[in-house]
Amino acid sequence: MTEEAKTSEPQTDPAVSVVGPGDGETIVLGTTRMRVLEDGSRTGHRLAIAESVLAPHTQGPPQHRHGRHDEGFYIISGTVRFTVGDEDHDAATGTLVMVPPGTPHTFANVTDQPAVMLSTFTPDLYVQYFRDLQEVLAAGRPLTPQANIDAMSRYATEPAIDLA
Repeated sequence: MTEEAKTSEPQTDPAVSVVGPGDGETIVLGTTRMRVLEDGSRTGHRLAIAESVLAPHTQGPPQHRHGRHDEGFYIISGTVRFTVGDEDHDAATGTLVMVPPGTPHTFANVTDQPAVMLSTFTPDLYVQYFRDLQEVLAAGRPLTPQANIDAMSRYATEPAIDLA
């Protein structure tokens, strides 16, 4: 983590950020397409925001818990199933799901229709995790459970279940 990311000082020269419909960084992980709208570089690393499109029948990440950041999910369209511990919650369009640090969770699109959600990460720590996973795939390496655990561990995140 950079020194800038550790501080809560306001930016000395704040600038408005406008990300248009075709803008933002695209990260593709299997059947999930993520568009990073704010990676934290313009918010003093306090907040990151991404839009994700989950294809029908997309399995999400392994159940995991974050040690240092909150994660929020707002369902723009479709239905996303969130599993929190042993409980399933089907979140339809217009639903907000907030996951505090330490809470085991995962999500999936178990329906026949695509689902779109807006995710927030406070602070922005977790955006680089998705970039790391994309690099694994781009290098032609399989995204094994151990590769996922290794990437998670760099961002204060751990599996909530044994993936080995």
